[in-house]
Amino acid sequence: MHSTLQALADAPAQLLPARSLMAFTLASHIILVPLGVALPLITLVLHGYGLRRGDRTALLLARRWSVVMAVQFAIGVVTGTVLSFEFGLLWPGLMGRWGDVFGIGFGVEAWAFFLEAVLIAIYLYGWRRLPARTHFLLALPLPAAALLGAFGILAANSWMNTPRGFRLDSAGDPVDVKIWKAVFTPMFGPQYWHFVVAMLVTAGYVVAGVYAAGWLRGRRDRYHRLGFAVPFTVAAVLTPVQFVLGDSIARKIFHEQPVKFAAMEMVWKTDTHVPEYLFGRLHPDGAVSGGIRIPQLDSVLAGFSPDTRVTGLTSVPEDARPTATQATIAHWAFDIMVGIGSLLLVLALWYALIWLRRHRLPASAWFYRCAAVAGVASVVAVESGWITTEVGRQPWIVYENMRVAEAVTSTGSPGLWTMFALVVVVYVSVFGSFLVVLLKMRTRWRLADEEDRRSGGTHSRRDTSESGLPYGPRPAVPSGVPLGTGDAASPPAEDRP
Repeated sequence: MHSTLQALADAPAQLLPARSLMAFTLASHIILVPLGVALPLITLVLHGYGLRRGDRTALLLARRWSVVMAVQFAIGVVTGTVLSFEFGLLWPGLMGRWGDVFGIGFGVEAWAFFLEAVLIAIYLYGWRRLPARTHFLLALPLPAAALLGAFGILAANSWMNTPRGFRLDSAGDPVDVKIWKAVFTPMFGPQYWHFVVAMLVTAGYVVAGVYAAGWLRGRRDRYHRLGFAVPFTVAAVLTPVQFVLGDSIARKIFHEQPVKFAAMEMVWKTDTHVPEYLFGRLHPDGAVSGGIRIPQLDSVLAGFSPDTRVTGLTSVPEDARPTATQATIAHWAFDIMVGIGSLLLVLALWYALIWLRRHRLPASAWFYRCAAVAGVASVVAVESGWITTEVGRQPWIVYENMRVAEAVTSTGSPGLWTMFALVVVVYVSVFGSFLVVLLKMRTRWRLADEEDRRSGGTHSRRDTSESGLPYGPRPAVPSGVPLGTGDAASPPAEDRP
């Protein structure tokens, strides 16, 4: 029997719906994560620039991005709460047996979540209500809170990949837990920094993509140029850094999780001079069909030499490794992630070359077409990275300590499929509402901009449709009042080109 069919036949009936539900909710939630983790930092970069230069347009953009940040955070509360319940409801074996070892990561994430909620509220409330510099300084901890939440989640996930900080008693239960070792596992550092930079890169390209699309539609004023330049520059600078970090984490997987590495690269037998396959399909007998075969490259990438010995899938029993189908999925996801990353690197170099030579933004319509697509492509790369991490670890939920089938709930599969359908309906409604809110805000902001433009840039925004909301920038004040000194402080208004 085909190994995949055999695995499905041997698995509990509730395993497929439980995994499908978890995969759907994680894949949906991760769409919001880049904005949640990275948008606060990008917003504060623009906010600081606006204060330093007295740039009204920069402050207007920062204020609007802060609203998007708050709406996104509210949606993330819903999807994150569902995930929290699912860990306990779908995988009681995992939480019941191992919760004392790695559960601190979820605790850290919860504290970070509450801290971030408070800081976002202060940041939104502070527009117009606090002195400019005070408002900015109070917002500085916001990116740190977002990164702290990522710290907690990545600590838990890296522990599942390389479990440490405990010993097993005679009954096979973890005892003598050492929290620091459980948090700072061998995979934590590479996985955390790879994730954080990926979020910054993705958020930068997503936000810049909105303004690139506006540029293509003829909106080429300072507002759109600045809205594009700041997030795209952040993403472009970090793209080559991400390439180095990606190589580092792949090498760490090669040493710490050799079977996962074999799945990612579709290596069947342990050997040297192992070829690299771009895409292709692994069959249960170890044969690879399709794809592009590059001789010896996998050994070179793994150890900088064609003589590097790469562990194959057959180095462990069949029930302790991914199936051929799972290996193919992990391999395709890995190749898609690397391929998109390579294209983003080319785009970043294109941007850097023009900026260094001409000290201005690119003028090519093709550049902005690529930039508009880059946001969606980077989200696909993040999803592919998650698939690589989770599918490549199969059949383990705790690497080499607990299989996924041992952790799954005993709830019947009909009930789980019903739950799955309900979650899909809820998520479609939630994300649909998110999109509607964003579109309504965009329309309202465009109308306010048109009114401001007609008034010659001197119109007080207290007189617009945005006047009732708790954000600024503050209305213009007479010249001679220093920026950031008092509640009425505001940068001078400027006409847009």
